[in-house]
Amino acid sequence: MAITDWPEGERPRERLLAHGPAALSDAELLAIYLRVGVRGKSAVDLARDLLHRFDGRLGQLVEASLDEMASVSGIGLAKAAQLKASFELARRALSQEMATRDNFTSPGKVRDWLRLKLAHRPQEVFMALWLDAQNHLLKAEELFTGSLTQTSVYPREVVKSALSHNAAAVILAHNHPSGLAEPSRADEMLTHSLKEALALVDVKVLDHFIVAGTATPLSFAERGLL
Repeated sequence: MAITDWPEGERPRERLLAHGPAALSDAELLAIYLRVGVRGKSAVDLARDLLHRFDGRLGQLVEASLDEMASVSGIGLAKAAQLKASFELARRALSQEMATRDNFTSPGKVRDWLRLKLAHRPQEVFMALWLDAQNHLLKAEELFTGSLTQTSVYPREVVKSALSHNAAAVILAHNHPSGLAEPSRADEMLTHSLKEALALVDVKVLDHFIVAGTATPLSFAERGLL
């Protein structure tokens, strides 16, 4: 049955208008983007199929490639591109919000953005949030990308990037595709090495986060590891 044949109070768009987006399920919100279904399936059915393809995890869907999304029957490249565009807009909105905030000395202020950016990447990614003297964001930069289990980080390149952005401080972050947020001994040693190298050019390391799946990103500062 097409959504237009549903009772008006059950249609996703009408429910959003009446009750707000928080009242809708993930599938209903996706259905509004998809707009129409295919023969034998409503837009909500398609949205459910799409979520099922990615184990019901929005984070995996957000990080999926166009081809991966389009491989779901009834989605196709046009619908996949529309979804990709919406996810990118969400990322950019978060980045702009970060840039206008007064400071980022509190670990909680960057966790949501880092989770959206890194939680479901299939390989390790090491990034830096470069800040000015007032802790305003200058640049969120992916510095190194590695394999499923590790990536190589070169302190010299990190220092060069800090100087190129004229940064006064930095928040470091990387993900663990394994889903385990606990820092390894190598993570701790790397953090101290970067802290020492950046101190030579007067750049302060405010924190280092490990992002892993849906778990709360681990803060080195909160753990007393800085």
